[in-house]
Amino acid sequence: MTPVVELAGLGKRYGPVVGIDALSLTVEAGEVFGLLGPNGAGKTTTLRCLVGLLRPTAGRASVLGLDPFAQHTRLAPALGYLPGELRFYPELTGEETLDLLTALQRAPSSCRSDLCERLGLSGPDLRRPVRSYSRGMKQKLGLVQSLQHEPRLVVLDEPTEGLDPLVQEVFYGLLAEISASGRTVLLSSHVLPEVQRACERVAIVREGRLVTVERVAALRAARARRVRVTFAADGPGPPRGLGAAERWKPRWQGDRAELLVPPGDLTDTLRGLLALPVSDITVEEAGLDEAFLDLYRDRMPREDP
Repeated sequence: MTPVVELAGLGKRYGPVVGIDALSLTVEAGEVFGLLGPNGAGKTTTLRCLVGLLRPTAGRASVLGLDPFAQHTRLAPALGYLPGELRFYPELTGEETLDLLTALQRAPSSCRSDLCERLGLSGPDLRRPVRSYSRGMKQKLGLVQSLQHEPRLVVLDEPTEGLDPLVQEVFYGLLAEISASGRTVLLSSHVLPEVQRACERVAIVREGRLVTVERVAALRAARARRVRVTFAADGPGPPRGLGAAERWKPRWQGDRAELLVPPGDLTDTLRGLLALPVSDITVEEAGLDEAFLDLYRDRMPREDP
């Protein structure tokens, strides 16, 4: 099957400034795919190329088999897009805004009512001018417009900004339903727990360049385990050193030490720790934040002395 999104050496320059450089990746049907990186890493530029708002200066982008810039008119009905910086006409009501965007999408808004109900946009809300909306309400309206026509590909730039925790739960449920229906989501975020919660695979970008593309589970499995060691309060107190485990630079808080240990060294490290007067040891799977920071450190250029 043809990938829903295919990038081959994609690049975008703004004069001498590099926005993105030589990005190559594919996104398959039914995936919730994450584009992860800090602010300024090139995520928004990539998404704008994918939805036809920017023309790449190098490489090629294919979305649903079409060139998103040259064939944008054909692509629009199958595409839902939530930009990172929402701009609505302030004098229009929420309902008028959705009607306008439905006309621009040239696709029926088949699930608008259900989305508004689930996201908490009531009838009175929709009849109010958008200028009176809070940040969270504008974000809800943006989500509705991006999903109301049941697009084959949904592109979301920082989608949970301004949403309260209850609405975020609804949002994650919507992503799961979209994926289960065979449709695809491309989600950009700098919020690590969001990507870990929602996505199956993730591309990590840094300074416009691709660091890695990997399954979230594999990224977490390959990275350090968090080991917490607590020493008995009624014993002689914490030892002055943890022996071989000192190489993992333990952080101390009272009678408890915390270490980040690579998977291959975990067994030997635990054996050494258990020989000490400990009262408790816990081992946790590393979160995506540790994997993300490790990958960034691994790829950081070394400065000359």
